[in-house]
Amino acid sequence: MDDDSLLGPDEGVYDFDDDTADAELRDDVQFAVRLQDVTREYDLGTRKILALQGINLEIRPGEFVVIRGHSGSGKTTLLNLIGGIDYPTNGRVVVMDVPIGDYDESFRASFRLNNTGFIFQSYNLISTLTTLENVMFPMQLTDKGIPELEKEAIRLLRKVDMEERVDHLPWQLSSGEQQRVAIARALSNDPPIILADEPTANLDVESGQMIRNILTELHTSGKTIIVMTHDSEIMNLNGIRSLVMKNGELFEIG
Repeated sequence: MDDDSLLGPDEGVYDFDDDTADAELRDDVQFAVRLQDVTREYDLGTRKILALQGINLEIRPGEFVVIRGHSGSGKTTLLNLIGGIDYPTNGRVVVMDVPIGDYDESFRASFRLNNTGFIFQSYNLISTLTTLENVMFPMQLTDKGIPELEKEAIRLLRKVDMEERVDHLPWQLSSGEQQRVAIARALSNDPPIILADEPTANLDVESGQMIRNILTELHTSGKTIIVMTHDSEIMNLNGIRSLVMKNGELFEIG
């Protein structure tokens, strides 16, 4: 990996305090996430696959929740339900005290955009867009002009030490750099909830530690962090709440 993708002189400590400027607007939210008797089934030919069964979960604003479990246990399905990408077969999903399943797709799309930021294992950057354009992409549904969007995107890239890569395409970046761009994109609309699916799985040691540092700083700034991971170092971070998924069921640890 290139030297400039490693931790800088501040050892990967980032200041996200100014990202919570509108936190007071959300002070009356009781639950960042609340799932009530949630089940998700998929049809596979003539068979039904039960991905989630009877999930009950309450996450308060500002919690750092880490969920582990074997591949196929239902972690990604659960994350997609919380993020409004998928919908339950039965049960109720409430995000920021809003029962998102009660609304049409237009509302849900707007709600997702403003309330949840996704960090994917495979980064999901758009291959034909530059670093700057990838971060700006989710922001273009706002009423801000292009110069303002560029300024905000550069500010976010500076937070993850990627401001020197604004004109690079994804294939010109290391894995760790792509994940940092993905984090900047996840923050593009200042969402209160960050959802991460195996965010360190494909990274080397240095880059993995950088991502852990960023997640910790986001939590400190007041974001609700929900991470699906096999990463033992994330599981051992201070101040986290640990859960485990087994065969579509969710259990609290400790």
